[in-house]
Amino acid sequence: MKIDRTRAMWPQIAAEIIRRIKDGTYPPGSKVPSVVQIATEFEVVNSTAQRAMEAVRAEGLTRSERGMGTYVLDRADEG
Repeated sequence: MKIDRTRAMWPQIAAEIIRRIKDGTYPPGSKVPSVVQIATEFEVVNSTAQRAMEAVRAEGLTRSERGMGTYVLDRADEG
């Protein structure tokens, strides 16, 4: 995915991560890339990647486990 650097980058990154979750690239229960990995992939600073991941979490698609990482929620876990 190519980032449009003339617009805010974190919403674009969040949209791409959400797309990957919805299309099964990151299936339920799987670990999503770390903030550092996302920052490297999209060539942004860690704080931009962190903001993008916070937006994905706010959508209710992921959960974080301190020291373990961020995982895609299984839709059956919602409730």
